[in-house]
Amino acid sequence: MRSYFPVLNALGLIVLIFGLLMGFPLAVSFFLGDDATRAFDHAVLITGAAGLLLWLPTRGVRRDLRPRDGFLLVALTWIVTPIFGAIPLASYLPNLSAVDAYFEAVSGLTATGATILRGLDAMPISVNLWRTFMHWIGGMGVIVLVVAILPLLGIGGRQLFKAEVPTPMKESSLTPRITETAKGLWLTYSLLTAACAVSLWLAGLDGWEALIHAFSVTGLGGFSSKDASLGYFNDVSVDLVVITFALLAGLNYATHYLALIRRSPRPYLADPELRFYFGVLALSVLGLSVYLMQFGAHPNFLTTLRYVAFHVVSMSTSLGLATYDYTLWPMFAQIWMLFLGSFIACSGSAGGGIKMMRAIILYKQVFRGIVRSLHPQAVHPVRLGSQPVSEDVLHAVLGFSFMYMVTIVSLTLVLSATGLDIITAFSGVVACLNNTGPGLGEIGPTSNYQILTDVQTGVLAFTMILGRLEIFTLLVVLTPVFWRR
Repeated sequence: MRSYFPVLNALGLIVLIFGLLMGFPLAVSFFLGDDATRAFDHAVLITGAAGLLLWLPTRGVRRDLRPRDGFLLVALTWIVTPIFGAIPLASYLPNLSAVDAYFEAVSGLTATGATILRGLDAMPISVNLWRTFMHWIGGMGVIVLVVAILPLLGIGGRQLFKAEVPTPMKESSLTPRITETAKGLWLTYSLLTAACAVSLWLAGLDGWEALIHAFSVTGLGGFSSKDASLGYFNDVSVDLVVITFALLAGLNYATHYLALIRRSPRPYLADPELRFYFGVLALSVLGLSVYLMQFGAHPNFLTTLRYVAFHVVSMSTSLGLATYDYTLWPMFAQIWMLFLGSFIACSGSAGGGIKMMRAIILYKQVFRGIVRSLHPQAVHPVRLGSQPVSEDVLHAVLGFSFMYMVTIVSLTLVLSATGLDIITAFSGVVACLNNTGPGLGEIGPTSNYQILTDVQTGVLAFTMILGRLEIFTLLVVLTPVFWRR
């Protein structure tokens, strides 16, 4: 058991830090004098006590974390922290079941945005702030935040960072020290959040609404303080701000950081994902707008373009905010947006899905297969920009893509077995695995996940964690070979 003490010690520190972060909505609740202060009081005390109980008995065993420890700590963090994130919700809403509270917290921390709550308009600002603040914490990854702090306490962070952050950042650091890398990413993330909040405020939202939705947008989460989501505001300028910052949040934060410190746009031009990212989105917006005009979905092309652009960007980047009930559109348009959410977000972003980087590699691998079938002796390496992709990376991408499809099929069958119709089951799994939020059928943008049973929400909570950790990080811990000495 002592071999796991370093993991438990680090987990205790993470829980303690999470409790400190919970002090932000507590301070807001106290300042505004709303009726959620006691709920946050209890949550902060329980979270702090639990963190101390994990940290104090294990603090005598110190060593750098091995790869196995990194996987275990990351998995435990994303399973355990939602328990504490759910405490304010369960305390303030006594009729909320434990499973539903956990589901809501998982959805918050994984930046999914699938909700089971109604009556958001009447909830205290502090509660809605906590929901989207969890997006913000989870959007970049609580592990990356902790990586900047753990080395100061004598606990190395590199293995955590590699287990948490999507490719290509697993293979190289932006700065020589992993701590500086994590700090740089969080600085970029914070600056983008501040810019989004100010822009939303200038667009007409009041200060608290602007901050709440800025956390949601830059974390690519999708929670809102309104039951009607952004459709409540019905403002073109707000839509444009959200589209702009969702597009920025869907890019690789490493690229943002390099452009920031070099004060040059060249890192964007050198990013191999960007032209595919913007190209596919532009073609999808234009194509779906023309397609929907044939069905008279909206009175004119500009109105059609407005709603299509917003929802294509929102669903593709895994943001999940809505301004219109797109389930009224033909099924092709709905399925296409759900499909885009599977791969559009760039690696190193807060978005979900298989990531654009893997999609490009898969596309080029298929193209290479076609070339080789015509010219068996041809040498045709797969390249990303000017860099060749190794066979190990190709095999890893193919393995991940296979597991991604197997996961969707398997969990769809599980939900179907519980009585859900196939559209709701399939779209729920895809939306939760991609951390997008709204699905189709009974869980579309004008409804939510409240109609699901505890078993179904439990399955989807597991799906969200699986998607946030890109499947393998969690599956590795769940395999018997992981626990063998």
